[in-house]
Amino acid sequence: MKLGEGVEAAIHCAALLAGLDDDATIPGSAMAAQFGLSPSYLLKHLKALTAAGLLESVPGPAGGYRLARPADSISLLDIVLAVEGPQPAFRCCEIRQRGPVRLPASAYARPCGINAAMLRAERAYRAALAAERLSDIVSEFLAEADPRSVAASRAFVAENRRPQKHTVDPQG
Repeated sequence: MKLGEGVEAAIHCAALLAGLDDDATIPGSAMAAQFGLSPSYLLKHLKALTAAGLLESVPGPAGGYRLARPADSISLLDIVLAVEGPQPAFRCCEIRQRGPVRLPASAYARPCGINAAMLRAERAYRAALAAERLSDIVSEFLAEADPRSVAASRAFVAENRRPQKHTVDPQG
C-alpha cells in the first residue's frame, strides 16, 4: 500500500498545530516553508483537512490554521481519509471474469477470495490507524525525540503562531 506524500504532510501539520495553545493559528505558508513543500501543494491538503472538520481556517492577514477539535479526538485514520478519500486501497476489478475463456456469470456466484482477503487487510489497517491518536503521536515526540528537534519545533510554533483577537460581547 502506498500513501501519497500529502498524508505525511497533513499529519505533520496537524501535529504541529496540536502544539498551539488557546485559539492561535499558524499560516499555511509558514508550514509549507517549515516542511520544504510548495505552498499550493500543501494548501490542497490543508483544505481537505478543513473540509473534513479536522482543521479550522481563519481568514485574513492574521489568519491561518488550527485544529478544529482536540488532538485526542483526531485519529490517523481521520487524516488519511481526509487526504486520500474513503475508497479502499484495493479495488477489485473482477479480472477473473475477463480473458479468452469466459465462463457464465453463474460460475462467479461466490465473491472473489482475493478481494475478500484484501478487504480484511484493509479493515485491519484502518482499525490500526483509528487507534492512533494525534495527541499520542505528539506526546511520544515530546518524550522521545532528540531535544534539539523538540526545541526547533517549539521555536517554530512560537515564532509563527498568530494569536486571534477576541471581541468582548457587551451584552454579557
